[in-house]
Amino acid sequence: MNWDKSLPFVEAINVDNSDIDELGHVNNAAYVRWLERCAWRHSESLGLGVAEYKTLDRAMVVLRHEIDYLAAAYLADQVMVATWITESDNKLRLTRHFQIIRPADQMTLLRARSTFVCIELSSGKARRMPTIFVDTYGQAIKIN
Repeated sequence: MNWDKSLPFVEAINVDNSDIDELGHVNNAAYVRWLERCAWRHSESLGLGVAEYKTLDRAMVVLRHEIDYLAAAYLADQVMVATWITESDNKLRLTRHFQIIRPADQMTLLRARSTFVCIELSSGKARRMPTIFVDTYGQAIKIN
């Protein structure tokens, strides 16, 4: 794959009927679901899943998505969703980049950048990242 950055975390997705809109291609909301799924799976692979978030009473939640839809995916396509953590302020925010490629023709369908903020689950208020978030997500940062 011609990834924008090296060593991505990658999730394969098979497009099904639930992803298709009235225009016959993947609906924009499906792409957002795929980004969320990939981010969760990456976080879980690093050892920070829902159980850890609940135990720590902290979570990283989306503050902002910036998405460039470059080409459409269609029913029965397979796509590869990649993510990288590209920056963190080690306090409240971190940034992920995403890229979706259709392997059949190597077409990049989407590029996105998402900003996450750390919250306290019990209050919903922004709170400083616990040390384990700083260390774990910090070690996963890819800048190239």
